[in-house]
Amino acid sequence: MANPTPVETRVTATFRPQSASRRTDKAISEYASGQHGVATLEQLQELGLSARGVRHRTASGRLHRVHRGVYAVEGLTRRGRWMAGVLAAGTGAVLSHRSAAALWDLLAETGSSTSVTVPHDTRRQRPLLEIHSGTSLTPADVTEIDGIPCTTLPRTLLDVAAGVDRRTLIRMIDRAEQLREFDLHQIDELLVRNRGRRGAGALSAVLETWSEPEVTSSAAEERFVSLIERSGLPTPEANRWIPLPDGGGYRPDFLWRERKLIVEVDGRSYHARRGAFTHDRQRDRRLALAGFHTVRYAATEVMRQPKAVADELAQLLIHTS
Repeated sequence: MANPTPVETRVTATFRPQSASRRTDKAISEYASGQHGVATLEQLQELGLSARGVRHRTASGRLHRVHRGVYAVEGLTRRGRWMAGVLAAGTGAVLSHRSAAALWDLLAETGSSTSVTVPHDTRRQRPLLEIHSGTSLTPADVTEIDGIPCTTLPRTLLDVAAGVDRRTLIRMIDRAEQLREFDLHQIDELLVRNRGRRGAGALSAVLETWSEPEVTSSAAEERFVSLIERSGLPTPEANRWIPLPDGGGYRPDFLWRERKLIVEVDGRSYHARRGAFTHDRQRDRRLALAGFHTVRYAATEVMRQPKAVADELAQLLIHTS
């Protein structure tokens, strides 16, 4: 008797699709990770979570209420607390005052409240939030650090100046200089726009007598290279020899050879600059006869006004092209 034809056995796997709840939890976790682990009630609802779902997850410890309408998905970090404060304060709110100073690493934050500024007049206060009116706040006063909307460094100094002593304000300015974030040009513009505002007088008084740290040539040149890279300007040659037709030559700090533009960054002291005054001008004249245009910046300009230097360089490069 012939063997029967084998019957093909088909094994159908049993698939268990991920539950809607698990998919929602994953979406919430991924979304909150872009906001330092926090999200608003509206954002949670947009991700598919109902009000009942929020209550259930809060009761079970899967969500943690930080402020009314703002929740942490996991453990709350310091940046998560700052972000939660900004979200709780509403549209256009930014981290400000001592909290922004802590974010900028200028000052230690004291207390458990988060300082925020809203772009309108308000007397509203909420637990664990210190809310400031920001009717004078402009787009030029607002930036973002690590995804957290906050006041710019100049605006932060102005806001804090009214509430700290002179020594603390000087230490903050010194720290901003150390971090290479201090731009006196921007602060001057801010003070003009905020003349008469609380803190403006204190900040102006400190800047009038503030003694800037000594800047070495190497530090200023490193900062110059950094501002060129950030501004997207053409990369210059550094310390490259230029032979001159009448013999000899020079090795300038920075050179755009095709455009025959030279930049010298002067980190010397005032007395040293006086001693080199004649030599520098003789050198500039010899280079001019060979078709090179020399521009000189003091090291303090590069360190304290990087944006102004970069903007001016962009114009110089256009005119020499």
